[in-house]
Amino acid sequence: MKSILPRFRDVERQAGSLPPMQCVPPCHDRQNTMWFVRDACGIVCAVITWLLVFFAEFVVLFVMLLPSKNLTYSLVNGTIFNSLAFLALASHFRAMCTDPGAVPKGNATKEYIESLQLKPGQVVYKCPKCCSIKPDRAHHCSVCKRCIRKMDHHCPWVNNCVGESNQKYFVLFTMYIALISLHALVMVVFHFLYCFEDDWTKCSTFSPPATVILLILLCFEGLLFLIFTSVMFGTQVHSICTDETGIEQLKKEERRWAKKTKWMNMKAVFGHPFSIAWFSPFSTPDHGKADPYQYVV
Repeated sequence: MKSILPRFRDVERQAGSLPPMQCVPPCHDRQNTMWFVRDACGIVCAVITWLLVFFAEFVVLFVMLLPSKNLTYSLVNGTIFNSLAFLALASHFRAMCTDPGAVPKGNATKEYIESLQLKPGQVVYKCPKCCSIKPDRAHHCSVCKRCIRKMDHHCPWVNNCVGESNQKYFVLFTMYIALISLHALVMVVFHFLYCFEDDWTKCSTFSPPATVILLILLCFEGLLFLIFTSVMFGTQVHSICTDETGIEQLKKEERRWAKKTKWMNMKAVFGHPFSIAWFSPFSTPDHGKADPYQYVV
């Protein structure tokens, strides 16, 4: 005779020594508390990211735009570059300080499992590291020390995991960084041509050697970031369209979830329906009212 109780499985094989009744009662995270990962490497990488954007801002404004004799050129390009830089940093901040979809710690207790009123034969997965009920497609992050729903990867440059709740901001961050990198490269080329045609002492407020060094550094930074963020942006969009996270692709996990169209997958990440809010880091997408705990029979 089959048991009417739900089955309980540890995700890791070595977790058999950690039964659910040893878990502490579930902790209820305060929703008003800002999410921030206290990882030294991640914090340094995040600070470096902001400093590099500010360096590009400095070179664009004080080396190329302000010394320019064409006021319209300076105003148009300054507005575009500063707007993209602002959106990029705002997206970075939201990606860094938004809960990526962390599963509550310590909720793998016997009482809590019984309160879920699971159907007979359903399998409940448990993470032995954070002692939580592990939803389907969730993975444990060793840096965040939490299980993250639909975790794609942990990115040190945003000092956070990229998961179900902040993937939109990470995609926007890579997109806007790629755009400002491309814009900066175009302006560097035009400024080099302008300086070659005109006197180097008049095309910049800095000395010619300093101007050349700053432009070369910006060119190198822009090219590097353009390649890196473009690849990341393309990888993320492909991952969203196929509804398969980076970890699932790496581990070649068996697909156990319903297949949806690419457009439905995009709307699941960026919100319903399609609007200009998709491109705003200040707009929180409506992920719907999906059950946060999905079980596999």
